[in-house]
Amino acid sequence: MTDLRLGVLGYGLRGSLARTAHRPGEGSRVTALADHDATARAGAAVAFPGALISSDHRKVVEDPDVDAIVVLTPDHTHAELACEALREGKPVFVEKPLETSVEACDRILHTAYETGTRLYVGHNMRHMPVVRLMRDVIERGEIGAVKTVWVRHFVGYGGDWYFKDWHAERQYTTGLLLQKAAHDIDVLHWLANGYTSRVQALGDLMVYGDNPHRRAPGEPKTDDWYTKEGHWPPHTQRDLNPVIDVEDVSLVNMRLDNGVLAAYQQCHFTPDYWRNYTVIGDAGRLENFGDGPGGVVKVWNSRRSSYRGDADAEYPVPDAQDDGGHGGADPLLVDEFVRFVRAGGRTDTSPVAARMAVAAGVRATESLRDGGTPREVPALDPELIAYFERGQLR
Repeated sequence: MTDLRLGVLGYGLRGSLARTAHRPGEGSRVTALADHDATARAGAAVAFPGALISSDHRKVVEDPDVDAIVVLTPDHTHAELACEALREGKPVFVEKPLETSVEACDRILHTAYETGTRLYVGHNMRHMPVVRLMRDVIERGEIGAVKTVWVRHFVGYGGDWYFKDWHAERQYTTGLLLQKAAHDIDVLHWLANGYTSRVQALGDLMVYGDNPHRRAPGEPKTDDWYTKEGHWPPHTQRDLNPVIDVEDVSLVNMRLDNGVLAAYQQCHFTPDYWRNYTVIGDAGRLENFGDGPGGVVKVWNSRRSSYRGDADAEYPVPDAQDDGGHGGADPLLVDEFVRFVRAGGRTDTSPVAARMAVAAGVRATESLRDGGTPREVPALDPELIAYFERGQLR
């Protein structure tokens, strides 16, 4: 089988996904790429020898030698670029979050529906081994029917990854409660088998807003903007984005449409970087300790007791199949996208779920900026839901 020829839009932080998808002779390869930044284009030319490299995305979208488009640009540009590619009749991969507003998400879904062009959203955590493991435990009935889910996200490198570029500005992200939490809200929905219908949130800019060490407007990030060992404690960060108006702490309460109650917490100045999920059913609970290889998911379901470190069942988090990003999830994400482009059908990721994760994040952000006033999450057109649940078949 010949390689699926991919046209990539954007070669920033998620350029790693383009490199993962470039597997000449193994199913897919990057044949064209566009980015506004000259440095990014130079890096892409090295990573993808022989590929068309351009500053104009239209040259990639309209290239007859491109079979499918991969959108890896900043979040607020997704709708414009994805809709253009969908109207061109080329299947589209959109990096999460789908967009930064409910309206923009709905525009993408409507365009996919109207054109009949295949749409895929890169919620790679649905392929993470720890998430798969927790879902398997739940589906086996080991904790009974899910009733409540609690998620804590410790973002240890938040100051490096989210407060030194466009992520720090509302105009580009809406907020990190949307941009960063879209992952976890989607997983929460998947584990609980429902979508958020009502939210209430609180949040604040508690640490990075007081840091005066900002770059001048237009000044690029320094070469040492991220080091795995450095920049600790958080107040030692330097060369932050000129504008910072998003929260670095957020707390969200959610009611799902199936009655499940959930909570999500996010902090960008912790010393550790991982996610902790607690899922409680009517016959037990599970919790993960570590979210990658070496971690474990514990289940308590045999009796009542005081604290017990030794659970009734313990399942080690499987090793990743390879060294790909997000605990080995990125290669599996690419595999699913390539298969979907070629054959269609249902996928573990879902455009509907991606839209609902954004909708919950948007309304939660509105709530926290309005003193915690609850917000209703808008439902999606039932016709669109049915279309995507059928595997994008009319």
